[in-house]
Amino acid sequence: MQVKQIETGGIQENCYIVYENTEALIVDPGAEASKIKKELENLGVTPLAVILTHTHYDHIGALEDIRVDYDIPVYVSPKEQEWLGNPSLNLSTYTNYEISANPAEYTFEPSESVIIGPFTFEVVATPGHSPGGVSFIFKDENCVFSGDALFKGGIGRTDLPGSEPEKLIPAVKEQLFVFPDDYTVYPGHGDSTTIGYEKRTNPYFRNGKDS
Repeated sequence: MQVKQIETGGIQENCYIVYENTEALIVDPGAEASKIKKELENLGVTPLAVILTHTHYDHIGALEDIRVDYDIPVYVSPKEQEWLGNPSLNLSTYTNYEISANPAEYTFEPSESVIIGPFTFEVVATPGHSPGGVSFIFKDENCVFSGDALFKGGIGRTDLPGSEPEKLIPAVKEQLFVFPDDYTVYPGHGDSTTIGYEKRTNPYFRNGKDS
């Protein structure tokens, strides 16, 4: 399995193409649909589905273009299904362009193992930044897509409408820091990192131990 990071939009959201041979998943198509499509063409892959870590506008701006053009389903947490079509909830109402996407075809259950084509991954709840925030764990590849829960040297904002500040740090510790140090972390913004590096250096944690 290989991963292609694509930086999209004005606030530099990370969309990812996860691919194996000629098949792919798209994680968080935030903006610039044409840019994402060009990368799919360059890689010679066909997407099977879109999987969403959460539904803030900067992660779903290109969703409708992608899902319609490739006729593929969307997966999201049930806690944010309604957010896709509500600009107030997905926060796009506070920008210059309101985003309203159709409902997702599938919703994730907590701790669910999902199989889509050749891809198998586990979905874990990492709320705090948003109530339905999830991370995707690809155990065979030793990597996690953390959305806006965990960044290199930081965590997601918890001062937004719908955020739950008390939940984010415990969720990261309990759901992500349980994996080996060599796991690669692909965040929703910024550079990739590893679980071990964040345990040791992230200022929001004390060596991965409870405060």
